[in-house]
Amino acid sequence: MTTISRLRPGHADALLAFERENRAYFSASVPDRGDDYFAGFAERHRELLAEQDAGLHHFHLIQDADGTVLGRINLVQVENGSAELGYRIAEKAAGRGLATRAVQQVCVLAVREYGLTELRAETTLDNSGSRAVLARTGFEPVEDVMFGDRPGRRYVLDLRRGAPLAP
Repeated sequence: MTTISRLRPGHADALLAFERENRAYFSASVPDRGDDYFAGFAERHRELLAEQDAGLHHFHLIQDADGTVLGRINLVQVENGSAELGYRIAEKAAGRGLATRAVQQVCVLAVREYGLTELRAETTLDNSGSRAVLARTGFEPVEDVMFGDRPGRRYVLDLRRGAPLAP
């Protein structure tokens, strides 16, 4: 069983361990966060929590029954009823539908808890797993874009039609 919980100060150590353990795996599909991210993690964690408290973002952890972080799922750049969705799933938890279930659950939170009406997302075209998650959860492609030298796609989900239902 997994849970999604809002990011808190006490999550810092577990989140940093998750990011370190999966750094190489993540950098295969998204740009690496760089050494400065890890060196300044504690201060950045505090800054993000302050921004969350101000309503600018909604950060969440995906954890298993024993509290191990399996992923993170975030709604960032909250403005005018809209936010951008982003997620990362640990290598050891990938390919089991966790991202799809987490996106479905955070869509429900977006509507019920945060009052959002639209979510945006983007991914590179070579990230077939992420593109499949977005398709399964109702996101519609809106435009092709470039992320540096990598082709990608932007998506949107109109939450006024209802949040995608969890399986």
